[in-house]
Amino acid sequence: MTEQIRVAARHFVAVRRIPPASGVALRAGMSVLVPLLAVVVLGHLDWSPFAAFGAFTAIYGRNHVHLSRAVMQASAGAALTASVVAGVLVGSAGSRAWLAVGVAAVVAAAGAALARAQDWHPPGPMFLVFAFGAVASVPHVLADVPAAAGVTAASALFALIVGNLAGLVWGEPSRPSRPRSVWTWNSVRCAVAALLAGGTATAVGIGHPYWAMVAAVAPLSAPGITHQLVRAGHRVVGTLGGLLTAAVLLALGLAPVPTVLAIAVLQVATEWLIGRNYALALLFITPMAMLMGQIAVARPMGSLLLDRAVETLIGAAIALLIILVGLPLRRRAEARAGAEA
Repeated sequence: MTEQIRVAARHFVAVRRIPPASGVALRAGMSVLVPLLAVVVLGHLDWSPFAAFGAFTAIYGRNHVHLSRAVMQASAGAALTASVVAGVLVGSAGSRAWLAVGVAAVVAAAGAALARAQDWHPPGPMFLVFAFGAVASVPHVLADVPAAAGVTAASALFALIVGNLAGLVWGEPSRPSRPRSVWTWNSVRCAVAALLAGGTATAVGIGHPYWAMVAAVAPLSAPGITHQLVRAGHRVVGTLGGLLTAAVLLALGLAPVPTVLAIAVLQVATEWLIGRNYALALLFITPMAMLMGQIAVARPMGSLLLDRAVETLIGAAIALLIILVGLPLRRRAEARAGAEA
């Protein structure tokens, strides 16, 4: 365990060398910019979360091109659309707070299984949990379902088109998909993480329980214990640093169009950094996520920043607990497999 901590510490501060990511970053920025500008121009700021979550389709398959990327993005876009629609349905329920926690656990488990089966990159259900939780946290009516489904799907389709046209232009290297078995214990871990984090934040009465769920699920999809520990640490340090950037941007009180432009720039910076160091990327992910929420429903800056900090700490602590509890179980399973071999 001591050696794992030393290795994790080295990975924590490392800035990895990766292939040029300018094309990936630009297409991600374009994919979020156009749909958000469209809903602003149409005067439907309440549709902005749907447009933003559909645009997350662009981040999938960065190391794939042509049919491989299109298939991955199509499945991710469909899953994001389903998560948003589920969020609207839960948001229309009378007592949505605890219902959202339970459904988020299901989304986390199903998303982890789907991500593994489709060999998604980035792996795991984090964006599905984020999409569901953010939408479910806002009151809705059933009449919102068609708009949610239509806007999210249209945004996802636009991201898919941009992503695959960009692949032809930039000639990015291809990496074939490796479909794998659906079942994995990580589905159970992600469900438990979402349940515990969301339940804790809801019981305490913090305003954005889905932030705790996202922070709990995010580290569990990293490959191996060491990277999971690093991801949990990065989530805390990067988010707390990103709150400083968020505070500056929120204090400016930007109008919708400048806010959308800022989100697009932050998305480009995120995708350029995400493969190099997750903590550095979170310096831009954090303000971007908070600005996305402010377009639809503006909230007081102080409570918003506090909620994000506290819920990130809750989620990361629960992720760390799940990782450490699972470590002896993993070692026993590996020893058993070695003995049988």
